Amino acid sequence: MARNEEKAQSMLYRFREAQAAELGLIRKKERRPGMASTVTSVGECERWRREVLGEVSRKVSKIQDVSLSDYQVRDLNDEINKLMREKYHWERRIRDLGGADYTRSAPKMLDHEGKEVPGNRGYKYFGRARDLPGVRELFEQEAPEPVSRSRSEIYRNIDADYYGYRDEEDGALIEYETEQENNLTERVLKSIEEQANEEEETEQDDATKAVELEQLVSDAFVPNQKQIEEYLVNRRRQQLLDTYVSADLQQNEQETRELVGQ
Repeated sequence: MARNEEKAQSMLYRFREAQAAELGLIRKKERRPGMASTVTSVGECERWRREVLGEVSRKVSKIQDVSLSDYQVRDLNDEINKLMREKYHWERRIRDLGGADYTRSAPKMLDHEGKEVPGNRGYKYFGRARDLPGVRELFEQEAPEPVSRSRSEIYRNIDADYYGYRDEEDGALIEYETEQENNLTERVLKSIEEQANEEEETEQDDATKAVELEQLVSDAFVPNQKQIEEYLVNRRRQQLLDTYVSADLQQNEQETRELVGQ
């Protein structure tokens, strides 16, 4: 990385870059305006906003590096917060120029663990900045101590209404219970009636199926023992003829049987 930075700062490299920019081979790198109010185009504001978001993404990834010292982590966190404020200025400028309102639909800032980035009064702590000395203790919330009350304080507001002794005096509870009881009775009777109708329909279907099965069995042809033996003998004879006798000979035999009357 140091070699590339030295190369970028060399006189020859800068001369070649300027020469290529004059010839139109590369686009000369523009410097981001210091104030968003000086830009009058929504497209240009969108471009600078994307550039700020890219820098924020790179610095948030870099702040996770465990090899950084506490001073470097603090500086990176300050730079990220500065970029976040700059991003807000560009978004407000885009809204003023008639573009999209990013501030309305902006989600919460989450870290790599999916937790909301902690902070106070607009200043956020990213990555290892949360583990800096004094930062973690700043956001740790102490658990409130349980409030102990005496028995007399607990029973101070307990009277007959707490145990339900006067619930039926105004008649509202009785009316509500009667209404619910009638509704429940009606639902139970309706359910019993529907179940009885379903059972009756099932019995009728079973009776119809039994009659159809009995009729089918009575109409079916059941051969006797002699007919079965004749069928088996004829099938065996036909198999032998198909195996050992030619088609012409079978045709002649069939014609002879027709003439004889067999």
